Amino acid sequence: MGHNHPLLKSFRYAFDGFKTAFKQEPNLRFHLVVAIGAIVAGLFLHLSTTEWSILVITISMVIILELLNTTIEELVDLASPTIHPKAKIAKDVAAAAVLLSAITAVTIGVLLFLPKLLQLHGILY
Repeated sequence: MGHNHPLLKSFRYAFDGFKTAFKQEPNLRFHLVVAIGAIVAGLFLHLSTTEWSILVITISMVIILELLNTTIEELVDLASPTIHPKAKIAKDVAAAAVLLSAITAVTIGVLLFLPKLLQLHGILY
């Protein structure tokens, strides 16, 4: 793969990468299902433009970090096919980044959706 490929091929490579990660990574599929649920909830609860912006950034952050985690895991496995303490550290730290982003996303979800749900049920005015 050289650097002289057309722009459309670049997009194809990116989509191929996403498709591969989707097929191989159950955590990515889980994050996408949760993201779709959050989008449906946002439509139902009529999020503002600012709230949509926050939600899209939050969803993107989790998905991007999951993709990077997959990349790091694959590279570590390639570089260190046998179990090595430094390989474990690289994989664990990458997984921790995904976990932190997911915890942040849940927190943001609560901040975005809970007041609207309480208002919907007449608990909060």
